Amino acid sequence: MTEHTTTLDPRFSDPASSATPWADTQRALDAELFWLTTVRADSRPHVSPLVAVWLDDAIYFTTGAAEQKAVNLRANPHVVLTTGCNAWDSGLDVVVEGPAVQVTDDALLARLAEAWSTKWDGRWRYETGNGRFHHPGGGEALVYGVRPGKVLAFGKGTFTHTTHRF
Repeated sequence: MTEHTTTLDPRFSDPASSATPWADTQRALDAELFWLTTVRADSRPHVSPLVAVWLDDAIYFTTGAAEQKAVNLRANPHVVLTTGCNAWDSGLDVVVEGPAVQVTDDALLARLAEAWSTKWDGRWRYETGNGRFHHPGGGEALVYGVRPGKVLAFGKGTFTHTTHRF
């Protein structure tokens, strides 16, 4: 992992708590579902659920070229991806902040296609070529990667607010 700093924000953490270790935060990034927030041209937020893959210190997601999130990303690459659980007193919620960059390298796309297939036991299958994912039944998807500038981890039960900066 790239060098980073981990700090606990005592204003929002239980007094006896400690920062969430990066290894615990990284395990949470293996979640099945994320919420992606992009920014529309008129500055309104757009939120969409999606699946994502954590690989090589970045989180990757897909979208169709005509979908709202792709339209938004063409104008403003800054995104937030969130994951966690809906319980108040247990679990870990994670927020990833950074710019989304379109992936067009076919070698990386092939590795990502394999990661998607492995993560979901073959339920998400992609072929690769021409800088995109291709669905076996037709259609294609753009792939974006986010190398985080900051990752927030919110522990619940024993409440913690941890910031990992890269």
